[in-house]
Amino acid sequence: MVTPDFVLDLREEIGHKELFLPGVTSVVLRREDETRTALEVPEVLLVKRSDNAHWSAISGILEPGDSPASGAQREVREEAGVQARVVRVAGVSATPPSVYPNGDQCRFVDIAFELEWISGVPQVGDDESTHVAWFPANALPEPFTESHRERIQWALDSGAPARF
Repeated sequence: MVTPDFVLDLREEIGHKELFLPGVTSVVLRREDETRTALEVPEVLLVKRSDNAHWSAISGILEPGDSPASGAQREVREEAGVQARVVRVAGVSATPPSVYPNGDQCRFVDIAFELEWISGVPQVGDDESTHVAWFPANALPEPFTESHRERIQWALDSGAPARF
């Protein structure tokens, strides 16, 4: 995850102390292929992270001026090069503390969104990931970011209320 400029500015003031940051996870689902034929099993758009080589849903930090929904869509465009529309909030969670190699500490309040693929062929959009691809939701690749399994399930349970 690239550190936004506003966080770098905060770090100049507070050093490595823990920050509580707003984050989004974008679970992009494709229920039809490019010809609009229904798929037996929905596919989920995943990225292989460059920092730990784990597959995950697309996620990121909200930037000043982002609404949570617009931030979720921005992350999808930036990281995977596809257009997707927000369907709903699938769940909200708080992450455990993270400590990065440089000593920075943070926690995230994460809003997981279900998004529907509209158009575009997935492609790596920045240096945060090394691969991007569609996978059947019932056959996620390994190694996988464990917390994202739950967020993907929340998005697949489209008739269920959001999880908190």
